[in-house]
Amino acid sequence: MYQRKSRLSAKKQNDLITHFVAGTTARAAGEIIGVNKHTATTFYMRLRRLIASKLPCYKLSGEVEMDESYFGGKRKGKRGRGAGGKVAVFELLKRGGRFYTAIIPDAKSATLMPIIEEKVEPDSIVFTDTFRSYNALDVAGFEHHRINHSKLFANKANHINGIENFWNQAKRHMRKFNGIKKENFYWFLKECEWRFNGGNHKKLLNQLKIWVREESKSP
Repeated sequence: MYQRKSRLSAKKQNDLITHFVAGTTARAAGEIIGVNKHTATTFYMRLRRLIASKLPCYKLSGEVEMDESYFGGKRKGKRGRGAGGKVAVFELLKRGGRFYTAIIPDAKSATLMPIIEEKVEPDSIVFTDTFRSYNALDVAGFEHHRINHSKLFANKANHINGIENFWNQAKRHMRKFNGIKKENFYWFLKECEWRFNGGNHKKLLNQLKIWVREESKSP
């Protein structure tokens, strides 16, 4: 949760919020504004926790893409098994709509299906690759389409390119931080989800300033 008490002036807080939304690292923002790098880093983490606490609950419907990705780690690991010290993330994307992410312990069907059943409306059209954990979708009330990535990445409407687009953006953003501790990864992930869903920088800035203002007034 965002912590309201801060020794920073209102102006410096607003400046840090602006730099945060613009994607400036905390170290660079601190240098520009004249704030200690540790203070700027702490403030940035408060913003990430606030964002995570404000993300709305919703269900996806219509055409929904699904995939898992692995972040970090020093070596490649097998998919869904022994992922080489990486953080496993499951992603759901409503085409033309919202994105949802969840950190998962593994990519087994027993792990993925409860998330899908909670977040995706029945009778939706779902798109995945050929990973065996998605076989359960065939008997779960969804219209299920698979794309075999060993042969091609898209076959007309059959693809998961929207998720690939999210991860390209998310990994490019996270790369600026030269490694993220596992215990903090959730907050960075939810920041990326918020950025992807929230629109342009101006909309994100206005929304974040409103949230900070509301939080500062709450008892």
